[in-house]
Amino acid sequence: MRIGLVGKPNVGKSTFFSAATLAKVDIANYPFCTIDPNVGVAFIAARKPCPCKDLRKKLESEGRLEPVSEDDERKGSICQPRTGSCIGYRRLVPCFLVDVAGLVPGASEGRGRGNAFLADLANCDALIQVVDASASTDIEGNPIEPAKNSDTAHSSIQQEISFLGDELDAWIYGILNDGWSRGVRRVQAEGEKGMTSFLHERFTGLGSSVQTINQAFERFKLVNQDASPPWDWSDKTLKKLSIEIRKSLFPIHIAANKADIAPKDLVFNFDINGRIVPCMADMELALRRAESSGLISYISGEQGFQIVNPGQLSDAQIEALEHMQERLSVNKNTGVSTILDIVLFEELDHIVVYPVQDENQWIDGEDRILPDAFVVPDKIQAKNLAYKVHSDLGDGFIRGTDGRSRRTVGADHELSDGDVLKIHAKN
Repeated sequence: MRIGLVGKPNVGKSTFFSAATLAKVDIANYPFCTIDPNVGVAFIAARKPCPCKDLRKKLESEGRLEPVSEDDERKGSICQPRTGSCIGYRRLVPCFLVDVAGLVPGASEGRGRGNAFLADLANCDALIQVVDASASTDIEGNPIEPAKNSDTAHSSIQQEISFLGDELDAWIYGILNDGWSRGVRRVQAEGEKGMTSFLHERFTGLGSSVQTINQAFERFKLVNQDASPPWDWSDKTLKKLSIEIRKSLFPIHIAANKADIAPKDLVFNFDINGRIVPCMADMELALRRAESSGLISYISGEQGFQIVNPGQLSDAQIEALEHMQERLSVNKNTGVSTILDIVLFEELDHIVVYPVQDENQWIDGEDRILPDAFVVPDKIQAKNLAYKVHSDLGDGFIRGTDGRSRRTVGADHELSDGDVLKIHAKN
């Protein structure tokens, strides 16, 4: 999975990216600090406990494993992840983040990085727009005085949200208009089916599916007031169609960054076709770096943290940590992990499943317990999962075995969150 981080310059995209991935990237207070997209891996907690919890329970009941000791650093987890980690049965799974260079108004006409920015988004499965909830940057990304009241902040945020949608709409319109004469011929020959087939083919490079195009076209028919045939549609009508296609291809979720310095009475109710979460990327980055240095015990997404050894910290460090603890208590969490979780598991409707080579011990060929956790679409079929593990497994698929029930399942068996599956294949 690839989630794109987008938005105008200097709103904290690179800070959000670094906080989520702990990757070292340029973070600076000027537009276009990021030129080429940064790509990194964020590790997100699976929503269900790792299956190693059930495996431990089974092994303990059989007398093959001692109960968890108080000094167990992994708090009971016995799996051996090849990527991510698992502590206390909290399994972290990978998701690619793409930090794209700052967008400015007029990108679809060549301003800033122009269409190079838009092309960077083509391979992303979802977009998170990082906006400045404090309204401390203008529409070009230049620093200004933060908003002193919620009305000003609300207006500034809505302007940010709208201009990104407008740029994407203009980009989609350019692609649609460029091939419209061919689309018209398809419609004349095949009717509405020809229209949707043309749109699907036209936007395949942007990740379109038959379903997303059909949804977009059905919404378009509800708002279209032009009764003329498609070959006589005006630019205004084509732009309406472009907007509906963009909403299907690029639902935009909002990370309202700098929420800790935004006006306190700001209400996050904006005109968007995605989700919005208040975020504090600066604080998340500081906390994760402090945790990596062993200064605090912190789990991303939680409301607080513990100072490991107060005696080793200076008064200034203690004061800074106490301030962050206060802000966390007020805002519940930094929002960074929250929005990634929402986008991946709710908006993209993905789950975590665990393919193994031995359905009894839940190990791979090297005796590692539950080494792989795959993030896949909900209700993925067993054979399709086999292809994601390895093309040879998909080509030679015979059957699957449910790791919990030991029940044999066929190629079209739909998997659920947390499932463990043994794949049987030829060769």
